[in-house]
Amino acid sequence: MREYLLTLCITAAVTYLLTGPVRKFAIVAGAMPEIRARDVHREPTPRLGGIAMFFGLCAGLLVADHLTNLSTVFANSNEPRALLSGAALIWLIGVLDDKFEIDALIKLGGQMIAAGVMVMQGLTILWLPVPKAGTVALTQWQGTLLTVALVVITINAVNFVDGLDGLAAGMVCIAAAAFFMYAYRMWYSYGIEAAAPATLFAAILMGMCLGFLPHNMHPARIFMGDSGSMLIGLVLAAGAISITGQVDPDSLFGGSEREAVHQMVPLYIPLLLPLTIIAIPAADLVLAIVRRTWRGQSPFAADRGHLHHRLLEIGHSHSRAVLIMYFWSALIAFGSLAYSVNSASMWIVLGVVFLSAIGLVLLLLPRFTPRAPRWAEAFVPPRYRRGRPAAQHPAEPLRPAPTGETQEEGQKGQEEPRTPVAAGVAGVNGATAIGPRSRFLDRRNAGSSR
Repeated sequence: MREYLLTLCITAAVTYLLTGPVRKFAIVAGAMPEIRARDVHREPTPRLGGIAMFFGLCAGLLVADHLTNLSTVFANSNEPRALLSGAALIWLIGVLDDKFEIDALIKLGGQMIAAGVMVMQGLTILWLPVPKAGTVALTQWQGTLLTVALVVITINAVNFVDGLDGLAAGMVCIAAAAFFMYAYRMWYSYGIEAAAPATLFAAILMGMCLGFLPHNMHPARIFMGDSGSMLIGLVLAAGAISITGQVDPDSLFGGSEREAVHQMVPLYIPLLLPLTIIAIPAADLVLAIVRRTWRGQSPFAADRGHLHHRLLEIGHSHSRAVLIMYFWSALIAFGSLAYSVNSASMWIVLGVVFLSAIGLVLLLLPRFTPRAPRWAEAFVPPRYRRGRPAAQHPAEPLRPAPTGETQEEGQKGQEEPRTPVAAGVAGVNGATAIGPRSRFLDRRNAGSSR
């Protein structure tokens, strides 16, 4: 565990320290597109944050290769090299898109090529667990097509959800945390060495997101762009492929339990965890494709119909919309993880149902404005406090008028000497005198325009 934490910290530190210089480079390079109709930010913001994230990935893999225990992952498997090759290709395509806005079909072709490069180096799905049938081995073409499809879907799901400050990085970080816990348990609890690469990928992915988030939280100083969103999507897909399609599920159970596993679908939920952790981005992707196709548009045509856009439309603030998306991602990912550990516990199901109810209340919160009790108003934001009429302030004691006059006041012309006034009776532009002349000045000032 210490080596994983060291790898995570190094990845996060390199990403965090490089994001500042990358931001300056993006400004100089002109990677600051004008604000589009679907954007929610108000000022042009530089992209190319994926450059820092890619070098964080490289630093994490380099450090892991020189550690005692993690170096065996590189010695026994070619998957880290396959990941680096595919990541470099998809990152280069993303950098070009952030700068020159390349066509969507070209990006799709690049994503398929990057997935094919990883397949050629051994990172592919070899078999799938099928309920009541056991482990089904896939042919080379079946495994290749399924791997490419999973990579492309995951990349675009993460890319589609990257619409608010800190949203994509935070959701992927939550998914990577749940994925790391599951993969680490499979490796050290069950002794399955094939889960080691996926565990390493999840730790590095967490470091990439954590290092970039401080620069990307609202209001964001830099965006990750397609160079970052497609990169973290590919890393997430690589971990899912590694642990779902290369770890034999029959190796988790032996003896008389094997037949029971084939008959009980719930025990396959741990093997489907890599798919559940991208449930929110995948749902947004499917809805976007259906919505655009129904309107007669291209599935790659951008719009303001994503889930985060809808949260803003019903009244949520930017930060609250991001936190709600975090909440649902964590609920699905860690709920699936908890159910995989003990699928027979009803407390886990009841807990997920209870948290889901809380999530629904949070979604409807803008339609109902809660008011805090009077004794708690000092501890809540002003929008949750009860409105009250302005209190009439008691009159201040009379004070003598000042005798001196500054040079600036003398240049404004002769004025009447100040008279004692009662506080709380204020005129326009700060006039506080009372009497016929002051009321006349108030009416005159009120009728003038600034």
